[in-house]
Amino acid sequence: MPNISVNYWLGKVIIMYAVISTGGKQYMVSEGQTVRIEKIPGEIGAPVSFDRVLMLSNDQTVKVGQPTLADVAVTGHIVEQGKAKKIIVFKYKRRKGYRKKQGHRQQYTALRIDSIGPLESPDV
Repeated sequence: MPNISVNYWLGKVIIMYAVISTGGKQYMVSEGQTVRIEKIPGEIGAPVSFDRVLMLSNDQTVKVGQPTLADVAVTGHIVEQGKAKKIIVFKYKRRKGYRKKQGHRQQYTALRIDSIGPLESPDV
C-alpha cells in the first residue's frame, strides 16, 4: 500500500486543497467543492479565478506563500447568487429605555471549484 499523507477536513478525505483569500476572508477549498463566499459580481455559470492563493497542499508537499503563491490559481464557476438567512440584531441598554431591533441578510456567491493548479498566463 502506498504511503500517502491524507488531510481530513469536515469528515471527508481530501488529497489536494488550497487556501484562498477573497472578500477579506480566507477559505479552504478543494476541487469539486461548493463554497459560499462574500458576494462577487457575475452571472450564474460565469467562470471565476482567484490568484490570491495563500497555501497549497497536495498528497506530497505543502507550499505556503509569503504572502501569496505567485504561480498558483484556483478556478471555478458561479453556481448561485443569493442571500443568507436573516439574523436579528438587537441592541438594548438597561434602565435607559433604549431598544433597537434590526434584521440583516448577507449576500453571498456560491462557487463550484473546478481546478487548483498553475496560473495560466495570457496569450501574447
